[in-house]
Amino acid sequence: MPETRTAAAKPAPKKRAAKSGKTIVIEKYRSGICCNVTHKRVLKSLGLRKIRQRVTRTDNDAVRGMVNTIPHLVRIVEA
Repeated sequence: MPETRTAAAKPAPKKRAAKSGKTIVIEKYRSGICCNVTHKRVLKSLGLRKIRQRVTRTDNDAVRGMVNTIPHLVRIVEA
């Protein structure tokens, strides 16, 4: 009889903690209605839905790259 493998045999990967505790506050100040689809996806991935909404994200290269992709739609707020 062949052995059957279960999905639970593989442990779940652990999430890495941020190296530094630095965070940035990002504010959406313009609408993404007439923007490219990629710009809309970046807004959604940052968690921004409404104008004047602010979110706090870790200050790393990935988040900075997303913010630099859509500088005409978001601002980095001094906290």
